[in-house]
Amino acid sequence: MAKGKRNLIIAIAIIVILLLSFYSFVKGTYNTFVTLDESVKASWAQVENQLQRRYDLIPNLVETVKGFAKQEKEVFIGVTEARSKVGSATTIPDKINANNQLTSALGRLLVTVERYPDIKSNQNFIRLQDELAGTENRIAVERRRYNETVKIFNIRIRTFPSNMLAAAFGFEKAAFFEVPDAATATPQVKF
Repeated sequence: MAKGKRNLIIAIAIIVILLLSFYSFVKGTYNTFVTLDESVKASWAQVENQLQRRYDLIPNLVETVKGFAKQEKEVFIGVTEARSKVGSATTIPDKINANNQLTSALGRLLVTVERYPDIKSNQNFIRLQDELAGTENRIAVERRRYNETVKIFNIRIRTFPSNMLAAAFGFEKAAFFEVPDAATATPQVKF
């Protein structure tokens, strides 16, 4: 075999190996993005399941408290408006914001309950409050899982060289479900 023909075959083999390696890298990176993106969506769906559970409990809780504390109309309106915003939110950031507002409104409702000892002894209220507390714990767990999945996805999108492919394929950072500053403050109970 001639030396020139042998060098051509070696060059073609190297090019084929490089092309296959590049293809494998792009395919693997793209598939990883798709998998992580689906994980973020699945994690968010679990958060939404728990948020929906809380959303469904609120009317019963409000009605139970209303019977005892009719003069606390402002608190009930606040919870109802916050719940309405949750129902109308469409994007994940909007849903996060609306649910953070609802969490704040629920905090104000529970502070109101502290003013009325009769409410705290009502069996319906106790059952609803226990369900709401359990739901809040589930929300916290699912929010943590969602944020962990978002973190993995966002790291992958931002690291080199996968960041170039993320941009090329249109993958964007996902939003974290962060607790608002107001939720970290201890509510004040005043009698």
